[in-house]
Amino acid sequence: MATQAKRPRVAGPVDGGDLDPVACFLSWCRRVGLELSPKVSERAGGRRTRGGARAALTSPPAQVAVSRQGTVAGYGMVARESVQAGELLFVVPRAALLSQHTCSIGGLLERERVALQSQSGWVPLLLALLHELQAPASRWRPYFALWPELGRLEHPMFWPEEERRCLLQGTGVPEAVEKDLANIRSEYQSIVLPFMEAHPDLFSLRVRSLELYHQLVALVMAYSFQEPLEEEEDEKEPNSPVMVPAADILNHLANHNANLEYSAVLCMPAEEFRELKDQDGGGDDKREEGSLTITNIPKLKASWRQLLQNSVLLTLQTYATDLKTDQGLLSNKEVYAKLSWREQQALQVRYGQKMILHQLLELTS
Repeated sequence: MATQAKRPRVAGPVDGGDLDPVACFLSWCRRVGLELSPKVSERAGGRRTRGGARAALTSPPAQVAVSRQGTVAGYGMVARESVQAGELLFVVPRAALLSQHTCSIGGLLERERVALQSQSGWVPLLLALLHELQAPASRWRPYFALWPELGRLEHPMFWPEEERRCLLQGTGVPEAVEKDLANIRSEYQSIVLPFMEAHPDLFSLRVRSLELYHQLVALVMAYSFQEPLEEEEDEKEPNSPVMVPAADILNHLANHNANLEYSAVLCMPAEEFRELKDQDGGGDDKREEGSLTITNIPKLKASWRQLLQNSVLLTLQTYATDLKTDQGLLSNKEVYAKLSWREQQALQVRYGQKMILHQLLELTS
């Protein structure tokens, strides 16, 4: 079977040409000191570096490897053999993280920090990405090769407006996307583009693109991580996201089986940690009294339950279809298979929301 021709995956060329992107990435990991478990790759090596992030398993799936096979989207870590709970998968040194501080124009971004402030707090990282993507000598180029193709992102913000409104009517997604798009355009026109134009030696014409900026915002939304603020840092300022190589090919699921931690919950001595845990009441997840949860809805006053029920009924009326119709589409494999990928994703979103709403109806009856 003939192999498909390879297309550029990001804004600029990637080191290695037609070489295997995984092999290039693993080689890059060794060079930057990103320590991979031998169970991720037999060729992985390097020494442990202080600072950065690390991931360990919270439940025992199997040996993992970086691969496209068996993944949902792009590259992922696929289980192959037994791995014990708590076993270390990788350690990422701080210097390998891609952020506004570690990029090659970090000094400039820090000096212009006030001018680059925005509502999202993401502008410095996005400028760092725009610069590194087109910089021939960027140290993150093998990492970029594992990114999804920016021109093929399938976030709802890239859907035609009419299709978005039709498929996601009632979900609140179209309204949220329109708000995001307006903010992205405003941020780009008022802050990002003027900054790039003021530094033409650092940003080529091909990255001065609102379309590319949209794509990078979507990528940051899906693949970035928030580094915890240090105690002395100002919590009033937005906590800028950071790109974490290796960690962003793990599944982004609430019920995950790998835990990413920064080296600061890890460096605390065991005895000190036990004392802190005791002071915190054993780490129990305590809820404030009077907080509204699914379990205490039936205990509400009748008038409050009626108000909640009316709100749910009004919300259900905003959808183009009812729960029974969506259940029919999901249960009929032949019909479901004929739906486009966007239709399937939108159906899953609508169905999930309606299930929650109908559960609320039962609890308020």
